[in-house]
Amino acid sequence: MTKPIKQIASVTLEAPVIRGEQTIEVVELRRPQAGELRGLSLSDLLNMEVTAVIKLLPRISTPALLEQEVAALEPQDLVSIAAEIAGFLLPKSALEAGFQTA
Repeated sequence: MTKPIKQIASVTLEAPVIRGEQTIEVVELRRPQAGELRGLSLSDLLNMEVTAVIKLLPRISTPALLEQEVAALEPQDLVSIAAEIAGFLLPKSALEAGFQTA
């Protein structure tokens, strides 16, 4: 039986984002729709290119992270998030063939 396509992914940040008095420790990502990908290269996102991830993440994250906050993420958190984004973009056949996201 095929697994349903993941619509939401939660990423626990190793270095939480501090926003005023709020501490963001977990970021939820939702599968982007085509309009949210406007102006971005799919190949850049699949290659986890930093600039593309910085532009997309505020569009699909809860709480919505600001571009400046994304740019200030620790590298290990950015990699975890970028891997989830890449997984969202893969066709179901690639996921069934064994591609693993974070």
